[in-house]
Amino acid sequence: MDLGKLEQKLIRAARAHVLQDHVPYAFEKRITARIRNNLPRRPDFLALWARALWRSAFGCMAVALALGAFTVLAPPHPTKPNLSEELEQTMLAAVDQDNSSLW
Repeated sequence: MDLGKLEQKLIRAARAHVLQDHVPYAFEKRITARIRNNLPRRPDFLALWARALWRSAFGCMAVALALGAFTVLAPPHPTKPNLSEELEQTMLAAVDQDNSSLW
């Protein structure tokens, strides 16, 4: 097929086609909505922080429950003193020292 003849046919068909000024109903709204949906959205940093903090809160709660269950259910060690006795000895260690060595 001759490209010149094909070009002439296409030009005649394009000139014969009448342009219309009619715009479909709500065309602008559809186009602006499609553009708005395709734009990259700004991330909501407050929502990201809130989501991360809630996830970490649940993780911390799970660790606390596991350690609490371990503390309650673990058998006592016969050679180690009680935790309350260790705490009392640590807190009162400064009182047991001689006060004259401080001055």
